[in-house]
Order: sequence, then structure tokens, then C-alpha cells
Amino acid sequence: MKIKEVNSLQDKELSEKLDNAQARLVNLKLNHAVSPLENPSQIKAVRRDIARIKTVLRQREKNK
Repeated sequence: MKIKEVNSLQDKELSEKLDNAQARLVNLKLNHAVSPLENPSQIKAVRRDIARIKTVLRQREKNK
């Protein structure tokens, strides 16, 4: 997910995306602990998506 995509979403949508991404991260980590993932860089990508979403939410919170 690109930063432009994140900026274009509303706060409610961002919160939903954040919840989904966090759940996906937990699931990926669990699956990777049981058996190695085919593409372990997925974990890194999801972590970065979470960081982008949190950053935008925090910026919007500070600007209000």
C-alpha cells in the first residue's frame, strides 16, 4: 500500500485497514513460526503498511 493510497482513505477506513493488517501480521508470524513462509518479506511489507497507516492517523489527530 502506497502512501498516496493511505492518504486518500477516511479515518474509519484507515482504522479498519489497520485492524486487518495487524491481524494479518500476527497470522503471518504464526505461520512462519510453524513452517517457513515462501516469501518472508511479506512480514516486512505488512509491518511497513501498519507504520504508514499509524503515521497518517497520528498526523490527522495532531492537525485537528
